[in-house]
Amino acid sequence: LSVTDASSNQKVLSKYLVELHNEKATLNFCGGMMFQLILSDSLKHHLLESKDEIIAHSSQHMRMQSIPKYDRSAFADNISLFHGREIRKVSDAAGGMGFVLHLSLANDKEDEEGWTSQEIDGYDGWGHDAGRDWRTGERLENEGCTGFREKFGPDSFALHHRFYLHLDNQNNIWLAAEDGCEGTPASSAKKSGPFSFVSNLLG
Repeated sequence: LSVTDASSNQKVLSKYLVELHNEKATLNFCGGMMFQLILSDSLKHHLLESKDEIIAHSSQHMRMQSIPKYDRSAFADNISLFHGREIRKVSDAAGGMGFVLHLSLANDKEDEEGWTSQEIDGYDGWGHDAGRDWRTGERLENEGCTGFREKFGPDSFALHHRFYLHLDNQNNIWLAAEDGCEGTPASSAKKSGPFSFVSNLLG
């Protein structure tokens, strides 16, 4: 499905992300790595209640480094840029690969699933994953991310990224990390659920 004009309609984009979460939709990264999209409770509430306009950048901005006012920092505004984590070894993740992309509410200390102060201070998401600091569930909980292993499993571990949304030349929507890795909802999800939902909203 082409998400035509979604970039100009905050209600469509916000509800679209929530529906992907509710339907346990997977995003196809790197040509076959299936990541379930999960939103923190705080971000989910924010997307449904906030009047701020969510931005999906045009196909001219296929890399985060090309969006307006980009800089190498941990900044996120829950509009154009989002805080998130790539989580591995999640035993019950949709897609069967144990992968989750978890988005949380930036700049909100009440989101217990959000980035820890240590993650913010040490963020370097423009670099290659191999040289970055992956965190175990135990370490994240010690830094203040409450209930991480209870939510994602005892063996889960994570790497934090900034994410943004952009469209491609066919107006399909992509969720992309700062390092260039990106995914679009898997073809199996396009037959029902969130895609039918967006189609109805867009008319």
